[in-house]
Amino acid sequence: MPYAVRIHRHGGPEVLRWEEVELRAPGPGELQVRQSAIGVNFIDIYERTGLYKQALPAVLGHEAAGVVTALGPKVKGFAIGDRVAYALNHSGAYAEERILAADRAVKIPDDVSDQIAAAVMLKGLTAVVLLRRTYKVKRNDFVLIHAAAGGVGLLAVQLAKHLGAHVIGVVGSEEKAAVARDAGADHVVVGIDDLANKVRQIVSEGVHVVYDSVGNDTFIASLDCLRPLGMMVTYGNSSGPPPAVAPLELSRRGSLYLTRPVLFNYITRRRDLESAAKELFILIERSNLRVHVGRTYALREAAQAHIDLEQRRTVGSSLLLP
Repeated sequence: MPYAVRIHRHGGPEVLRWEEVELRAPGPGELQVRQSAIGVNFIDIYERTGLYKQALPAVLGHEAAGVVTALGPKVKGFAIGDRVAYALNHSGAYAEERILAADRAVKIPDDVSDQIAAAVMLKGLTAVVLLRRTYKVKRNDFVLIHAAAGGVGLLAVQLAKHLGAHVIGVVGSEEKAAVARDAGADHVVVGIDDLANKVRQIVSEGVHVVYDSVGNDTFIASLDCLRPLGMMVTYGNSSGPPPAVAPLELSRRGSLYLTRPVLFNYITRRRDLESAAKELFILIERSNLRVHVGRTYALREAAQAHIDLEQRRTVGSSLLLP
């Protein structure tokens, strides 16, 4: 039987358990995939701690890449041996093998490695959706990106520059500032103290859009970085959920827009998933996006990967390797 990393209760990294799991045969419209690389994301931590609830026991993880080893009935467009990748709105990726709905998988182009595909599906699709769908970044827009040296942040910085924007990155250390600048950030702010004043020294009227994955610690400061009619895009909770905000707070700051996008609402339809994935892979193939894999771990070392991510030790994407 294959092995997987499961939780039987919510808590710290110590609740992650390396266990044998049964694997049923693929049913109608399903693929069996032998996984080669698995992405690690903050959503995995939210589910481990119980911030995001799910039934237990549960296998964590939302994105991975691997090879199709079996086809269920009525599967079209895939063959045994195909290299595929996926990002799902439900967990189950921390496993050596798994069953996957075929309509949620996309084929990996020949010149994209499994590790790059696994590192970029959730984070890369998120970046594409945020900058091309949620708020359509335009040439000469001023864009503020939190965690600019993180998995989504690094990709968002590069995509924003590709789209012609002026990019201000926010990071937690000088080491990460160098990474953000290398990705193309025009300005980098280290730390979140007095953030709004620092941003307005760069662009006095404020930015057009803020992409905030940090949540509680940065939410109000992010609002204060926006120009009138600017958009606040809050898409993560690495410091905890953002505080409640009264609509009057938005009007007081200049009739701001506030949205809380979720990737999977944008790719529910197969054609939308294929479109976003195609755009993502083209950006990678044309070197408009450089995918940085910062750390890799054996799958059974998932607890250490969680510790490093929570303690902000990582740069770029982290992978588990079965």
